[in-house]
Amino acid sequence: MTWLQNYDPLHHPVLSTVLAAVPVVALLGMIAWGHMPVHKAAIAALLLALGVAVFGCDMPAKTAGMAALNGACYGLLPIGWMILNIIFLYKLTVDKGWFDVLKNQLVRIAPDPCSQVILIAFCFGAFFEGTAGFGSPVAVTAALLIQLGFKPLQSCGLALIANTAPVAFGAMGTPLIALNSVTGIDLLTLSKMAGRQLPFFSLLVPFWVVAAYDGWKGVRETWSIALAAGLAFAVPQFLLSNFHGPWLVDIVSSITSLAAVIVVLKIRHRALESEAAHHPARWLCWSPWIILSVVVFIWSLGPVKKRCDDLFNRTLPVPGLHNVVQRVPPVAPEGAPPEKAEFKLNLVSATGTGILAAALLSGLLMRYSIPRMARLYVECLWRLRYSLATIAAMLALGYVTKYSGCDATMGLALSKTGVLYPFFGTLLGWLGVALTGSDTSSNVIFGSLQTITANQVGISPVLMATANSTGGVMGKMIDAQSIVVASTATGWFGHEGRILRYVFIHSIVLAALVGVLVFLQAYVWPFTLMVPGR
Repeated sequence: MTWLQNYDPLHHPVLSTVLAAVPVVALLGMIAWGHMPVHKAAIAALLLALGVAVFGCDMPAKTAGMAALNGACYGLLPIGWMILNIIFLYKLTVDKGWFDVLKNQLVRIAPDPCSQVILIAFCFGAFFEGTAGFGSPVAVTAALLIQLGFKPLQSCGLALIANTAPVAFGAMGTPLIALNSVTGIDLLTLSKMAGRQLPFFSLLVPFWVVAAYDGWKGVRETWSIALAAGLAFAVPQFLLSNFHGPWLVDIVSSITSLAAVIVVLKIRHRALESEAAHHPARWLCWSPWIILSVVVFIWSLGPVKKRCDDLFNRTLPVPGLHNVVQRVPPVAPEGAPPEKAEFKLNLVSATGTGILAAALLSGLLMRYSIPRMARLYVECLWRLRYSLATIAAMLALGYVTKYSGCDATMGLALSKTGVLYPFFGTLLGWLGVALTGSDTSSNVIFGSLQTITANQVGISPVLMATANSTGGVMGKMIDAQSIVVASTATGWFGHEGRILRYVFIHSIVLAALVGVLVFLQAYVWPFTLMVPGR
């Protein structure tokens, strides 16, 4: 038996939208201003979402409960699994003393904090976004920044702000691949459109993140480094997305950007002498992170993933949820199949397993004994217990919001903006990522709605489907999941409200700028020429 979603359960669009927004608004309020521990806020918001779904939207209680369980499981695998193993690798390097050596090496390469922000938060972060995505860039770069002497709030906030422009092409192009699957629009066409929007922001973000750290003074002092990083990222991003596809965009762009920054830094600064320059581990200290990069890249390749899935991969239909929920027009086309709800138990091919393999290889290289590594792993697991519970609750909340139709209720409110829809449709993508913590999930939820509404308004469905993803990237910095990942990586768990307040205005302003660009591409020449097929 299927349950039809109702996008106006109170028979009044405004009241229904307010009802749908209650859990999300409550969550943000409890975190940012209520001074409630984040894991308690997440559980409270989840209970509110279940109440809205069951009593407000008439969703069967069993179906709502299974949606929450499915989301919680997804929060633990793959996301929690990946975070646990990244922190384990980080702890190995700190315990051995190699991280201090690496920190001093980075200081030699980039002696001032502003250039360190560009090098680590933007360049390194983009590489990890391209290979793994799903929180890994924030975890790695925030941990690096705090060890370089940045304050916890700055480490978290700057890592989140920098992790924007690469997101739509993250994890080997996964968000756009998902968008292709729900809209039927050619993948290369979507890639082209994203590649004609995001390079503007790839050029802007290095300047923006420096300004967030040190204002205009920092921008004036490091403008050449920011320009080199942005240009070296934006140009390959445009070329690869338009002439190859979404798969390698972030990886190639981040490597060229990193190389450009190092060249400019060498021109501007002579390498500073320090004890790290003569430390016996001055080269080996890089090896765990090189191993991590290589292993994660190999783990992400299609043939390798297939071989891993052949070893162990189970797709488990979620009872009481799989093919039970039916999206209806205008969110889904007439006759659309019921919503699938399958949990993929792919422990071998999961990115977190690749990270664990890299950590174990690095541990052996650092001459750890197996018992010592096991003890450190248990310590990490204990340290992250509240973070893992929070991520599980956040994803459970997102899944209840999705399957109950509350996400679509909020989306439909934004879609009724007529000629201004290109701007507000972009903000719909931002809202989707803020709710789910994933550009991929936002595309799956709102991709079809964007194309349907675009046809009704009379603008390009390619433009609006892609705007869902490119606008969504600016919501990445305020989604609760990413904030918890950042606070966990820096050992600052419990201060998520301060992090949210730090990044919120940046997220809103950058999303609005994407919306303005999309509006121009919809109506104003010569921007309209950027839309494929025009």
